[in-house]
Amino acid sequence: MTEHPVTPPSTPRVAAFFDLDKTIIATSSAYAFGREFMNNGLITHTEALQLSLAKASYMLAGHSSEHMDAARDQLAAMVAGWSVQEVHDIAVETMHTVVTPAVYAEARELIAAHREAGHAVVIISASASVLVRPIAEALGIEHVVATELAEEDGRFTGEILHYRKGPAKAEALAEMARALGVDPGASFAYSDSATDIPMLERVGHPVAVNPDRRLKKYAAEQGWEVRTFKDPVPLFSAPSAREVGIGSAVVAGLAALVLAGVWVAQARAKDTKDA
Repeated sequence: MTEHPVTPPSTPRVAAFFDLDKTIIATSSAYAFGREFMNNGLITHTEALQLSLAKASYMLAGHSSEHMDAARDQLAAMVAGWSVQEVHDIAVETMHTVVTPAVYAEARELIAAHREAGHAVVIISASASVLVRPIAEALGIEHVVATELAEEDGRFTGEILHYRKGPAKAEALAEMARALGVDPGASFAYSDSATDIPMLERVGHPVAVNPDRRLKKYAAEQGWEVRTFKDPVPLFSAPSAREVGIGSAVVAGLAALVLAGVWVAQARAKDTKDA
């Protein structure tokens, strides 16, 4: 039997690190399953309304660091006592109706291009791993780093073990790069949020995707590439009476959406004026 020596690659190994929400998918993975959790009796109609409004606010205006921390604490408290297996099963069973239609075609093509180039593909997300991993599996992405929730006797305790936001994402990228044997300086990172600037700064090829105002400005200052993903367009529907309960709650929700829309319009007008 003839042995064929393995020749080391002439170029360093490369990875593509992707944020998930509003970068790969045109929605929030943390909020996407709200109706399914309600239908399975894990949350009340009122809690479902709160998730719908939080999702609406996120889709319209994004999340600041403070908003992300508040959402983290709210969701961690909400899932305390839930069965880990049940949450996983709900996520898997409803994947193709809740998340798959929201995957950006541009992101899917970009992931495929990185694979064809021999690059490792990694999702790094602040959302809980129990929700992120089924999405990654549906996309054929093997490597995932996400927020980890504490478990005891098969149930979530409400404690957060590792929160992958801001500098923690950058550290996770560095750790994953070492584990995969890739060169961050030759690698790519994609995100929509200014909270991920520390992660984007860790790679040689940072890309702002559908960037929020702060990231758009920072990317322009740094000369980073900016991409727009819009197929599908990240739309959301206002919660219906059947989804969230009685009409008065829906009226309150719609009022909040209108106010959020006014806020975004004012912010855009200010941006235009400043420009």
